[in-house]
Amino acid sequence: MTALEHRAGGPSRRPVRIPFPVVDEVARHCLQEAEPETVHIEVHLPGPLDPPRLRAAFAEALHRHPRILMRQAPRPWYSRGYEWELTPEPDVEAVSFPPPDRDALKHARQRALDFAPPLTAAPPVRLEVVTANRAAGGDSDCPPGTVLFLTINHTALDGPACLRVLATAAEVYGGRDNSPAAPPTRPPEAPQEQPATPSTWAPPARVAPGTPEPSPGNGVLVAELALPHRPRGAPYTVNDQLMAGTALTIAHWNREHGARPRPMRITMPVDDRPRDHTMPIGNGTRLVEVPFAPGELTADDIPGLLRRTALRTRALKSLPRPQLGHGAALLTTPWAPVGVRAALTRGLRRAAAPWTSTTLLSNIGRVPYPLDFGEEAGRAHAVWFSAPARMPRGLTVTTASTAGRLHLALRWSRTLLGQGDGAHLRDLFEHYLHLTQEGTPATGEETPPTRKGMP
Repeated sequence: MTALEHRAGGPSRRPVRIPFPVVDEVARHCLQEAEPETVHIEVHLPGPLDPPRLRAAFAEALHRHPRILMRQAPRPWYSRGYEWELTPEPDVEAVSFPPPDRDALKHARQRALDFAPPLTAAPPVRLEVVTANRAAGGDSDCPPGTVLFLTINHTALDGPACLRVLATAAEVYGGRDNSPAAPPTRPPEAPQEQPATPSTWAPPARVAPGTPEPSPGNGVLVAELALPHRPRGAPYTVNDQLMAGTALTIAHWNREHGARPRPMRITMPVDDRPRDHTMPIGNGTRLVEVPFAPGELTADDIPGLLRRTALRTRALKSLPRPQLGHGAALLTTPWAPVGVRAALTRGLRRAAAPWTSTTLLSNIGRVPYPLDFGEEAGRAHAVWFSAPARMPRGLTVTTASTAGRLHLALRWSRTLLGQGDGAHLRDLFEHYLHLTQEGTPATGEETPPTRKGMP
């Protein structure tokens, strides 16, 4: 059904219904009120936005991508599955302008982690517009301007899909082209033999506990770093440098906290969707796991670690695989009422917790859209994403690059880590990411210098 048919009421009186895809259904089975499954996107603009004009532009963007106008359809207890119900109009106003606050950015960021938009009202996304103003006395490290906080219910949507909708809103608002930049082209590579990898049958390392906080939920820290240098023609990508840096960071953290060395596995989302207006809206990434042996995770041979990481990630990306693996597809087969299958899925998830990967690294890469909101508001100069960090992983690392800078978000479960732990992990990550650059001498296990992050 087209967007115009939706807006006109369509030829059919009954809303269109779509069965939950595998990813959505598994996420719906495993929802927890204590740790909401939200994706947080934070976009910094240099200038102000006009509220009525932004609301109109975002509403138009929703209609241009009608798959986002969905809510969970009511169902009887004996139903064999969940369904999305597409709506012709939003059920709720998605855009809000919170009143000025001394720590407005901090509070908006925490709301994005603590409160997921409900699945029962379309769209399952919330956009908060916060004015960053040093004169107000808060958030002194943030330049003045406007910050957009997008909160997404991850059961329905992922970050790249919602960013596509925001790019459309920017185009409508500013009247400027927000088409995606062409992806980087790389020359074809000669076939290479994949190195031996650690067994995936052994339970991987867990992130060692730090100083947990008494309240449940997630914490987050965002930082702006220099993009790592990658020599022209290097056999690895910036994504491989980020992967190696993440593995070395957690290995260092675990050694500091007395955890014995174990193999490590890092989940990596792979997204093959186009970034233009034809991009499918929903949860469109597939997950692969990159393994590391304990002996690899030292600063003694970083060039070798980068080469092995590149071979593994390249091989994993090329393999055809269901989004969550074959097991998830079997779990969502409608052989019994959805409530029965939900209980089974939750039980299996608890039983499989020791084999869950160590952490998740989601590298968005270069943000493909200019996110240009016109002459007054300007173009985005920083974009952060953060992914859910519920236990047993308890920590996720999300990166994106905008305006030649790397924007890092560390998100953790408060039952595992505290704010000070997040700051230390940020310093370790910056340290090891720097070591992945060619020509940088390996400095062993020296403690990296501390630095101040974003508010």
